[in-house]
Amino acid sequence: MANAPAIAYPPFVGYDGVWCQQIRAVSGEPRPAIFLDRDGVIVEEVHYLHRAEDMRLTTNAAVVIHAANTHGLPVIVVTNQSGVGRGNYGWSDFEAVQAAMLNALATENAFIDAVFACPFHGGGEAPWNIVDHPDRKPRPGMLLRAACMFPLDLAASWIVGDRADDMGAGKNAGLAGGLHILSGHGNRTGERAEALALSDTAFQVLTGDEVGAALKAVPLFPQL
Repeated sequence: MANAPAIAYPPFVGYDGVWCQQIRAVSGEPRPAIFLDRDGVIVEEVHYLHRAEDMRLTTNAAVVIHAANTHGLPVIVVTNQSGVGRGNYGWSDFEAVQAAMLNALATENAFIDAVFACPFHGGGEAPWNIVDHPDRKPRPGMLLRAACMFPLDLAASWIVGDRADDMGAGKNAGLAGGLHILSGHGNRTGERAEALALSDTAFQVLTGDEVGAALKAVPLFPQL
C-alpha cells in the first residue's frame, strides 16, 4: 500500500499540526500572562473568519492589550480553529487574517507575544478529525505549550474568552482565573452559566460584557 502523501505545513505549524508562533521574546523570571481567545474577544465574531478584509478589532481589544504590554504581562492568543480542520479554509487564510489583526493592533501600539491555534475537531477531515485533542480548548494544551515557550507563572495567569471552553482551558492549565465576556458567543443560551459553573476556590470565573472589562476585573491590571 502506498504511503499517504506528506502534508505541507506553513512555517508556524509543527509536525503535530498545531500553530505555534512566537512573535516577541519574553525573558527573565516567570511572570503571569494574559491569555486571550481570538474570535469574539480580540476580533469581531465572523462565522469561520478567513478573509483579512472581514477582520475588525473589537472595542477595547487594543486598549487591554496595550495595558498588558505596559505592565509587562505577556499577551498570548489561544484559539480553536476548527475551520481549518473542517476544510473551510486553510492556514494561509488564517495567516492573512492574523497579519491583518497584528497590523491593526500595532497601529494602536498594542502587541501580542505569541499565537497558538488548534485545528483539530471531531467533525474535521483527516488528519484533523481527532476527538478530544489535547490542544483543543477546553483542554489545556495550547496554554501549556506557551509555558514551555516563555517563562510564565501559570498559577497567577488569567484567560479572557467568550466561551465556557475558554474558562475550562484556563482551569485545566492551573490558571488563577478567567473572565467570561458576552461578546461573540458569550451571550448564547447557557454559555455564561456553564462558564460560572467552573468557578471554585482554585479557579475564579469573573464576568463582563466585553474584553475591556478585563481592565477593572482581572487582578493583574493595577486598579488606578
